Amino acid sequence: MVIHSKGPHHFQIRKRIHQKHEPYPHPKKWKRIVDKMIYIAGFFVLAMTIPQLIKIWIEQNAAGISIITWSAYLLGAIAWLIYGIAHKEKPIIMIYSIWIILDILIITGIWIYG
Repeated sequence: MVIHSKGPHHFQIRKRIHQKHEPYPHPKKWKRIVDKMIYIAGFFVLAMTIPQLIKIWIEQNAAGISIITWSAYLLGAIAWLIYGIAHKEKPIIMIYSIWIILDILIITGIWIYG
């Protein structure tokens, strides 16, 4: 039989109350839906980078893809990752770690094939 500790859950509730955050999951249904939609949106936006990766790495064509733009995206992702680590927000850490990998792949492909 597995015994689950309520300690971490209790700590998170106390942290949310202390920081005056709304409860999670939220008692209002539409806010619970929005809470779940943001995860879907985060992965959807990541998936939209795949056509760029295909163009660069499969077709070996980086024409029309700006290294300045993707470098700026990389810097933004690094800033968000630092924020997520500082605030111990696992969803932010996870999404922006993946973004950094994708940005680096695209920038590297632009250098090689651009």
